[in-house]
Amino acid sequence: MTSVDIATWILAPLLGLMIFLFIFRIVLTWYPQVDLKRFPFILVALPTEIFLIPTRKIISPIGGVDISPIIWVGIVSLIREILLGQQGLLTMMGRA
Repeated sequence: MTSVDIATWILAPLLGLMIFLFIFRIVLTWYPQVDLKRFPFILVALPTEIFLIPTRKIISPIGGVDISPIIWVGIVSLIREILLGQQGLLTMMGRA
């Protein structure tokens, strides 16, 4: 197993999980009464809040809607495609 295979094996699920968590975070914004400090929701809030806090400082909520999770879904999806897509860097390195 090469280092490219190991990187792919680690990054693919990690980036997929992050996309899922950000999408779940978007859904949670529809329910403002949900306490993100309580058990099931803190599992989503902790790993995503690290990215969302600096983004909120740059891009404030538009019309009361926090769009920072949407931005991060796009960023993580782009990174995943650049690294692991059909023409991704790691995919092409693994073929060589």
